[in-house]
Amino acid sequence: MRAIIFLLIFSSALLTGCAENSAVLRAKDTNSFFEDAVFKGETKVLDKDTTGSEQYRVYQQAATGFISVETCREEVEQKAFRHCENMGKSLKKLEERTSVPPHILGNFPRAELLFVCLPKPNSVSFEDQNYIKLTNLKKLLDNGTITKDEFEQQKAKILMQ
Repeated sequence: MRAIIFLLIFSSALLTGCAENSAVLRAKDTNSFFEDAVFKGETKVLDKDTTGSEQYRVYQQAATGFISVETCREEVEQKAFRHCENMGKSLKKLEERTSVPPHILGNFPRAELLFVCLPKPNSVSFEDQNYIKLTNLKKLLDNGTITKDEFEQQKAKILMQ
């Protein structure tokens, strides 16, 4: 009987494991959570930071091998998005690191995202959009790509919108 109870406790501990996740952390103050791991995972560079903005890191690990890597990725993306939204900025993903199968023996699904928060682009008004279209159209006329008649036709269409 004791052996059965021990087996049940041991197997439930194996199945549940410990989920690990991080708050959003400054990248310069932390190392990757994959750095000291036995299973290093796979790194994918998504974009480059040309702004010099502060970089952040967020990490999520599933409690078991039954959760998908995609679920972990979605979790870190949501945390990053909320972090930037709270600052009134937009998210720019720089680098993603994920675990690779087989997800057994402690190599549970996990994901880490390196990102920056950038100022949101200004929305362009309808009038500004028309001005931009007309300016581009005039450039096409000036460099000979379109004729004067084509210019007038396209200009009329833009102004009728």
